[in-house]
Amino acid sequence: MDIGNLKDMPSVGDGAAEKALQLQRQANAATGLSEKQRIQAKKISQDFEGIFVGMMMKSMRATVQPDKLTGGGHGEDAFRSLLDQEYANAAVKRGGLGLAKQIEKEILKQESRRSGAKTETPK
Repeated sequence: MDIGNLKDMPSVGDGAAEKALQLQRQANAATGLSEKQRIQAKKISQDFEGIFVGMMMKSMRATVQPDKLTGGGHGEDAFRSLLDQEYANAAVKRGGLGLAKQIEKEILKQESRRSGAKTETPK
């Protein structure tokens, strides 16, 4: 990688943020999806990955012996599952397994196809 030509790189004062926003708007216009639809797709995909990771943690928790220090019981089972789900949601928000990004990409692809089919007029 040649870094000798640094004058071509945008700096903070060159309006790099404005250029990035303009490119994002162009991408949104090209797919025909609104920002609300993109945000919704991201939330749905993160929720799905959170549920998936929570189910994995529940399965893993079933393979270990119960903790003798806390005594176990129905209350611990209920709160342990809630804690595991919160761990899963926190992990997804930090990047997770990468499922959410792939699911979001597929949702956006399907929505852009669907919106493209709605906007086409039959001849």
